[in-house]
Amino acid sequence: MFASNETSREDILEQLPSELPVLPLRNMVAYPFTVLPVSVGIPRSVKLVNEAMHSNHLVVLATSFDPEVDEPTPDQVHTTGGLALIQRVAQNDKGLQMVVTILERVKIVEWLGEEPYLRARIEVAPDAEEEDPEAEALRRRLIEVAQAVVALMPNVPSEVGQFLEQVESNRALVYMIAANANMELAARQELLETDSVNAKMRLMVATLAREREVLSIGQKISEETQEKLGKEQREFYLRRQLEAIRKELGETEDESAEVDNYRQKIDEAHLPKEAHEQANRELKRLERLSSQSAEYGVIKSYLDWLVELPWNKLSEDNLDIEHARQILDEDHYDLKQVKSRILEYLAVRKLAKERATIKPVSDVNNPDETTDIDVPDTESAGAMLLFIGPPGVGKTSLGKSIARALGRQFTRMSLGGMRDEAEIRGHRRTYIGAMPGRLIQAMKRAGTRNPVFMLDEIDKVGSDWRGDPSSALLEVLDPQQNNTFRDHYLDVDFDLSDVIFITTANQMDSIPAPLLDRMEVIQLDGYTEFEKIKIAQEHLIKRQIRAHSLTTDEIAFSEDGVRHIIQDYTREAGVRNLEREIGKVIRKATVKIAGGDMRHVDVTAELVRESLGRPRVHSEAALRTEVPGVATGLAWTPVGGDVLFVEATRSRGKGNLTITGQLGKVMEESVRIAYSYLRAKAADLNIDPEIFENSDFHIHVPEGAIPKDGPSAGVTMTTALYSLLSGNPVRSDVGMTGEITLRGQVLPIGGTMLKVLAAHRAGLRTIILPQRNVDDLDELPADVRADLTLVPVERIDEVLHAAIREPELATR
Repeated sequence: MFASNETSREDILEQLPSELPVLPLRNMVAYPFTVLPVSVGIPRSVKLVNEAMHSNHLVVLATSFDPEVDEPTPDQVHTTGGLALIQRVAQNDKGLQMVVTILERVKIVEWLGEEPYLRARIEVAPDAEEEDPEAEALRRRLIEVAQAVVALMPNVPSEVGQFLEQVESNRALVYMIAANANMELAARQELLETDSVNAKMRLMVATLAREREVLSIGQKISEETQEKLGKEQREFYLRRQLEAIRKELGETEDESAEVDNYRQKIDEAHLPKEAHEQANRELKRLERLSSQSAEYGVIKSYLDWLVELPWNKLSEDNLDIEHARQILDEDHYDLKQVKSRILEYLAVRKLAKERATIKPVSDVNNPDETTDIDVPDTESAGAMLLFIGPPGVGKTSLGKSIARALGRQFTRMSLGGMRDEAEIRGHRRTYIGAMPGRLIQAMKRAGTRNPVFMLDEIDKVGSDWRGDPSSALLEVLDPQQNNTFRDHYLDVDFDLSDVIFITTANQMDSIPAPLLDRMEVIQLDGYTEFEKIKIAQEHLIKRQIRAHSLTTDEIAFSEDGVRHIIQDYTREAGVRNLEREIGKVIRKATVKIAGGDMRHVDVTAELVRESLGRPRVHSEAALRTEVPGVATGLAWTPVGGDVLFVEATRSRGKGNLTITGQLGKVMEESVRIAYSYLRAKAADLNIDPEIFENSDFHIHVPEGAIPKDGPSAGVTMTTALYSLLSGNPVRSDVGMTGEITLRGQVLPIGGTMLKVLAAHRAGLRTIILPQRNVDDLDELPADVRADLTLVPVERIDEVLHAAIREPELATR
């Protein structure tokens, strides 16, 4: 190995193996006596370097003919290169970064292979270094021209020119100058392949003389115009100077072509007046800048955004109401309220469009006068809809269906966890790497100014020191303001009034009131068992069959099989887990069909049990309410309705009250209200008042790891305590909800529909609820209403009469 720093160049060349790996270089040439940094990212080259580091650290560096070819073949690589000793290798994100010392010029005699990397037989080919008067003359001329070039370059220290005189070897001198000179890749390779050092010096003298002439011209231009230059004139001069340099170097590039291209794009984009003026201002700045300026790229990016946004591109709405109804029915089962709202929107748009084209009509009483038809444009602005409901009920997929029904583009942006206002409004261009906000980015992706734009999870927007995104959304979702939405990056008005904005949320409480006021709320409640079966048969099963490359001829689900999945393996308001479990069953069947065991699979309840294992969902209502002191309440969570059990027990004590189950402050207050009410009404309820003096009470709500809060469990707390004190159990088929007061009144609560649907899923058949919540169940599915007995109540006495199996209440 030659890794040691003590190993001399002569020792390495003396012991040099004839066969070495070859590493192709792109856009660079390896000159002897130089130190070269090399980036390695191609897997083949990375392997070469790693293996070289474990052997002799030697590698041949040869330049590729075409820099665009990642893995060149032997016939695509120059046969003259440099023998390199690897000094250091470091790992970075893009591969390896190594530093090599070029020891000597070598030539490839024979290619030995291409795998796993290029290998070749080489021979050392040192340059022929003449020692004659011509060599000395060329050396002096080369140093002279090089020093002249250095003198014309203000950023290069003058000591560099003096150092050249101290280099003794002509080979080292010519390679050192060539490594730092401004030369084309072909000229660099030609210099390396030239055998004679005198010939090399002639080439370098000619190259440097040309470079000196270009620098002289630039200096002359600078001296002639120095006194006349203001700031703008200086920028113009620099661009002209660059053109002069390119002309002297023989390069041709029409920089004005890019400016003309942007001018054409601005005209074709049909920008609004403000945006058009801003684009022209930026274009004038671009004309005055050099393409090497950092500001040049910033302005180009800004102009790209301006000309590519859909300022006036509108997709035409399909206003066929029957077509829209068919699309919505195909994609979603039920959801009548949502479908009705979309059809209303279409109907208004259709009438507004038709009547806007009607010519003025004559007044019957005065034929000489005409009357213009006043077409209302209340729906001309985009709709602002808010879909609220538990996960899996189809909120997001509804947006896609609406876009398909209208014939509009669909775009979506998730707001979950967003805390930076700049994600909505963008960053100002004064910041490095600034970009428009995600709203404008989505509009660019949509390609039209009137897409269906879905803002998912609007209830999960946060705020911190970076701002409040929900405040930025106020302008976006306000029909009176969003026609002049101003992104910080664009800094011009963009019209969002034709966009149909659809937002989704799991709960309404966390949405700021000003934001909520700008949207039309549409509640999406959970599905009943009957609805889930229909959705599975018409949508979920077909989608999963396609996803698993099967056909309906190969697998079929029975209604009992689907019902078994719903009852024993999922308990949810939506159908997301249902589809997941259907996918599991289909995958089990796919194994049998692909293995040739079966050609057709009928999914029955027995096959579901075999595929999914033991049931994971059990009804606990009857089991948990067999003893006094346990009552079944109904709760609402962000993922839908649920059944909540309240347990009460007592022991000998001094009237202490213990509350457990990780209850919130409001829920703890409900327990204390229930306790105080029963204690105050003990005589009326046939309860021995001494019990409260001689007993300690403990109220517990199971699943203590889950935080719980809210006033709607008040009647459940009261019923559980009364059941404990009276010794009579609560009926096992009864669920209840409602807030209580110290006077025994039952107050209305929220989430009634979701709670009732959850009770139905849990097998409860009698629901006790506040009288003022009855109207919330107008849209309760008929099949659910037929299975349930609804008991509206206004006082806690009515709750106890309906809930306790054998109440012993005094007649009041």
